[in-house]
Amino acid sequence: EYIYNKYKNEKTCGIIEDDKQFGIQRIAEPVGILAGIVPTTNPTSTAIFKALLALKTRNGIIFSPHPRAKKCTIEAAKIVLDAAVAAGAPAGIIGWIDEPTVALSQQLMQHPQINLILATGGPAMVRAAYSSGHASLGVGSGNTPAVIDETAHIKMAVSSILISKTFDNGMICASEQSVIVLDDVYEDVRQEFFSRGAYFLNDLEKQKIRDLIFINGRLNPEIVGQSVAKLAQMSGLDIAKEAKVLITEVDEVGTQEPLSYEKLSPILAMYRAKNFLEAVTIAEKLIEFAGLGHTSVLYTAPERRDRITEFENTLRTSRVLVNTPSSQGAIGDLYNFRLDPSLTLGCGSWGNNSVSDNVGPRHLINIKTVTERRENMLWFRVPPKVYFKYGCLPVALGDLRGKSRALIITDQPLFELGIATKVTSVLEEIGIKTQVFYDVEPDPSLTTIHKGLGQTNGFQPDVIIAIGGGSPMDAAKVIWLMYEHPETEFDGLAMRFMDIRKRVYELPSLGQKAIFVAIPTTSGTGSEVTPFAVVTDDRTGIKYPLADYALT
Repeated sequence: EYIYNKYKNEKTCGIIEDDKQFGIQRIAEPVGILAGIVPTTNPTSTAIFKALLALKTRNGIIFSPHPRAKKCTIEAAKIVLDAAVAAGAPAGIIGWIDEPTVALSQQLMQHPQINLILATGGPAMVRAAYSSGHASLGVGSGNTPAVIDETAHIKMAVSSILISKTFDNGMICASEQSVIVLDDVYEDVRQEFFSRGAYFLNDLEKQKIRDLIFINGRLNPEIVGQSVAKLAQMSGLDIAKEAKVLITEVDEVGTQEPLSYEKLSPILAMYRAKNFLEAVTIAEKLIEFAGLGHTSVLYTAPERRDRITEFENTLRTSRVLVNTPSSQGAIGDLYNFRLDPSLTLGCGSWGNNSVSDNVGPRHLINIKTVTERRENMLWFRVPPKVYFKYGCLPVALGDLRGKSRALIITDQPLFELGIATKVTSVLEEIGIKTQVFYDVEPDPSLTTIHKGLGQTNGFQPDVIIAIGGGSPMDAAKVIWLMYEHPETEFDGLAMRFMDIRKRVYELPSLGQKAIFVAIPTTSGTGSEVTPFAVVTDDRTGIKYPLADYALT
């Protein structure tokens, strides 16, 4: 029901997005024929889930069941097929191999008419899917560790782990395989497990379980999904029928300790850690040993964000669950409705998978993107105040009342004509000290910029006024920038761009030390109201056009 409610209204065919204003349309197309590889650990639910995904996305699917679970996989596929055909689907939309073998599974995956492989199974099967020459969504095995720290709610943690581990007799790939408990609460956690029906194995019993679960370096398939009673019978243990889970207290991780592997049965390994750092280290070792990319769990106080951050940053798993039973939590929605519900869980590149999230309909469609021509909008920014008409200069300068120092930047002809004096006289009347830098030449050079910057730094103005045509305007803008932000890199400033609003090198905002005032004497470049400035490198003769709205 969670999967149904999540995806029932998701559009997976035809036009799924149509934005006429921006001229973009996205169209969903089916992938084609899927090869569905189904494991023995969850042969019915996985088959049903993959069949529903295929139907939702208008794909056909052919199942290759695991030989040990072929009857229930085929029966599940038949049930979905009958319902689909009754609802109007094509008769052969779902198919299967009646007598599956490894060879037939390989042949199915390599068939030229297969468009995508949806593989759930062991590492060898997933590798075969990715080696088939077809697009594949393979998901890997888990080895979920659960850390319980000293701040955790112990009853909730133990109850959650038992709820998870007893579901389907521990066959779910996301189920907890090991519990790591901090020393401070180890005995309390142990007692809580015991009081809730867990059975702790002694050393002799532990060895019998080791001998049972691993044969010739591989997981014994006969134990997968078996009950505690059946496991006890198989290993010759005398255990109460009421026992829910077998817990083995161990301290090693690796091939020398079979109990540190994924066990796919109601058997838990339990580790003792001196502190939180050691607990995370053990969990990391378990994941790195077997289970990269799948799932990890932390039980801690919700306010311990530092613990959660440390845990999530260390463990390379696609799902990091906090205070959540992993079997039910990892499949999504049950304990967090923002995690997509799925029975096919990706492990990302850590687990050599192509996906790291929970597989859903979006993974089984091709999306065509149709774009019409829509050029970027045009945008023009001008100074916040523009004064014009004959006689406006004294009035405009009067608005600078309250400032203390003004540096006038102009060229020598305008200075000799007395234009700068008309400005300085008004400013001095309202109590503003002035200096004039009038060495700006046509096409101002970097040498001139540095010379003017030296005078600016010495005078420390809170107003910079440019008088003249394009050259004084350009020089004043760059001097203003370098005065306010001497750390600005000229090479970055001169970088080319296609859209001024999307340039990589961004100028910091100006106006913190001084405001900029432009008094044009010509109607040429319009530099007084534009974000542009041109500076010449007098060593090379190269002109650098600079542009940023911070210069406006």
